[in-house]
Amino acid sequence: MNALKNRVQLIGHLGNDPEVKTFDGGRTMAKFSVATNETYKKEGGEKVTETQWHNIVAWNGTAKIAEKLLKKGSEIALEGKLTSRTWDDKDGVRHYITEVVANEILLLKSKE
Repeated sequence: MNALKNRVQLIGHLGNDPEVKTFDGGRTMAKFSVATNETYKKEGGEKVTETQWHNIVAWNGTAKIAEKLLKKGSEIALEGKLTSRTWDDKDGVRHYITEVVANEILLLKSKE
């Protein structure tokens, strides 16, 4: 069961090109968003599609793959773990964000 703890798997489309940064010491980070859709029918038979947006972060080798292969609109599958973090801005306002730290990314279909 340990392999199931904090494991996230998503299939969706990129909402933006990856934003890639390289830090001192050579660490590389890529950030991007992924949209997933869920479709269902209401009681009256009306079809409804709901879109959820997920913040994704990839590091080092996975970030380099994201930079090289992924573009806005690409369909991908990814596996990673869910993380949350907080920070205070210059005005002292606390911000919260939940992200998926991607361990593996698979390009399913690229945007033509």
